[in-house]
Order: sequence, then C-alpha cells, then structure tokens
Amino acid sequence: MISVSRLLCGTVSPGDSLRYIEKKPETIKAPASATGVPRPVVVWNCTNRCNLRCVHCYINAKPQNNKDSMDTEQGMKFIDDLAEFKVPVILFSGGEPLLRDDLFDLAGHATKKGIRIALSTNGTLIDNKTAGQISNLGFAEVGISLDGISATNDRFRGHKGAYRNALQGIRNCVALGIRVSLRLTITGYNHEEIPAIFDLVEQEHIDRVCFYHLAYSGRGNELREHNITHAQARRAVDTICKRTLDLHARGLPKEVLTVGNHADGVYLHLKAREHDPAKAAMMLELLRSNGGNNSGHRIGAVDDRGDVHPDQFWQSYSLGNVMQRKFGDIWTDMSEPLLRGLRNRKELLKGRCYRCNYLDICNGNLRVRAEAVYSDTWAEDPACYLSEQEISS
Repeated sequence: MISVSRLLCGTVSPGDSLRYIEKKPETIKAPASATGVPRPVVVWNCTNRCNLRCVHCYINAKPQNNKDSMDTEQGMKFIDDLAEFKVPVILFSGGEPLLRDDLFDLAGHATKKGIRIALSTNGTLIDNKTAGQISNLGFAEVGISLDGISATNDRFRGHKGAYRNALQGIRNCVALGIRVSLRLTITGYNHEEIPAIFDLVEQEHIDRVCFYHLAYSGRGNELREHNITHAQARRAVDTICKRTLDLHARGLPKEVLTVGNHADGVYLHLKAREHDPAKAAMMLELLRSNGGNNSGHRIGAVDDRGDVHPDQFWQSYSLGNVMQRKFGDIWTDMSEPLLRGLRNRKELLKGRCYRCNYLDICNGNLRVRAEAVYSDTWAEDPACYLSEQEISS
C-alpha cells in the first residue's frame, strides 16, 4: 500500500504502524534459518461463497460454499494458531464473509485472543442489525468495495442494485461511527470515475479510500486486456493526488491509498523532487521503511480450505495447509522455495525490475502479475508505468 495522504499531506493514519517500520520490527521466535521474520497481517478468505459475481474477483467466488471449507471448530483452532504466532491483524475476507453464519463468533474469538480484526465486504448485506454487530465487536475497519458509480458498479458486480445496497451498507456503518474504507479497482472501464468516487467519499463522510491496481488473478486475469494503459495509470495517480491535496487544503483530511503497484511511490517521489527536495527526501525515507511489496513477508493469506498463500492474490500457489501444520511453522519454513525467494527476491528479479534504481522502495512490485503475463515469477511487472529514464534517475 502507498499512503498518498501520508506522503503528500503528512497525515498519520491508524494503519501506519504496520505500514512503516521506523524501528527494527518485532519478530517472532523461529528457527535460526527464519530469524527476523516479522509477524504478518493475515487476510483470511474465510469463504469462497459470494452473492455477487464481480468480473475482477481474484478468487473466482461462487454462489455456493466449497465442500471442504473450514467449519467453525476448525476456524476457531486456526485463530488460536494465529494468536499463538502473535499476528497483529486478521482481515476477514471472501468471497463475501457475511455469508458465513459463524463470522461474528469467529471475529469475537479473535478479539478475545488479542488480535485486531478488520472486514472486507461488498457491503450489500450490511443492514442496521449487521452494522450494529460489526460495531459491537469492534472491527477496526470495514472495507466496502465499489467499482464506480451506480450502473458502472453494477456491471462490475454482475448484479443490478449492488451499488444501491452497498451505499446503504456504507451509510449504516457511518451512522454508527464505524471506520469505513471504500475500495475501487482501477480498470479501463472505470478510471474516469475516480473524481466521482472522491465526491462520494466527501458526501458520505467516508474515512478512507483505497484505489487498487488490477491484480491478474482469478477472473481478474481475464480482465487484464481491459486494464488501464501506462499513460492512463499516470493520469489516474495524478487525479488521486490532486483530489487528496484538495481535501486536505479544505480541512477534510481523508486517508487515501493506492494498492498493488509500488511504482506509485516512486512516481510521487520523483514528482516531488522537481519542486520540493525536502519533501521528496521525507517521502523516500517513508517509502524505504515501507519496503515495497511485502507478499510472503509482512502480509499473507489463508483461503477457506486452509491453504496458505503469499498474498490474497496468489491463490494458485499453496505454501502449506493450516489443517495439517500450524500457520507459524509454514510461515517460517525457509525450505519452501517461493517463500524463500520472496524474502530475498532482489537477486532473482529480471528485466526492468532488476535494473531499477528504486528496487529498495518497490521490491519488484506484484509478482503474481508478472507470473500471469510472462509465466515467470521473477520477470518484470508489466504494470510498472515508469520510464527507463525514471527508473535510472
């Protein structure tokens, strides 16, 4: 994640303690071969079931459950495992996690174990009662996905009325003081609606907005030919920056982030360097403390069947299964080739990523996207829109 609001405006947000490691990170007790591994944020895709059919869904969610999804008892044991490993956050995701009848039991168990909880949902099922349950359990944040305004979102979601229902879900959460994070995945179909999304954030008193670059995973891989061009990506980031600065100048600070393309951080730094070297230096320090893409390091994912993945987008590769081994044992097993490579990837990267002078703040970007296009985990990320001159500057 790139915190545009932090880099441009100096706005400190609740998640910054996880995003920027300004001191040596607290590490887990692990075998000598795995020392120095920080505790990851865990995205738990706790169900593959969903009431919508989004064209860019990275896990190919379906209307029905997988037969071998973890049940309540298994989920509770898994949470105990994460608590023992001292993970800081569980992000309950899906599919649509609110379709799990035991979601709030699982989330409540996590809070009792001292784990911070967050929710990622399409928002369409958040009525007043559900919003009250979310509030009572103390979810730190509710991420609600919208991929455009009205009909645009409904086309993305494959369901007429999805926008209306999600907007009501947002309003139900905001009314109870729940921190809402609006999420949009930028594609060639909706990038021109970014200004309208900022208008919505302001009008609905939403605290946070995340703009995701498309991950080529699941149905999102089928959408990649309709992804934004490099020029459109630059214009989209320019718009995001302009609107972020405008909100801040008017005394309406919001947390604004981009996700899935660490070229954004380099781009912001290089633009600042042209007119404000001091700010550019500050940005560089923050970006270095962030470390760029952290798949398999400071973020991991577990699917509904218990398979562990380097991140939520890398569903095609399992590092192990929590039904057979503890998450901590899987996460610290340096004999696993992909995990070992992701934590020491700089010598493995190829092409522009290998040549880039900003590898220390990007870390090779999203590997699953390179793998999808080039069938090579360590190839350059095709979504990097920086020029040869920029990556060499």
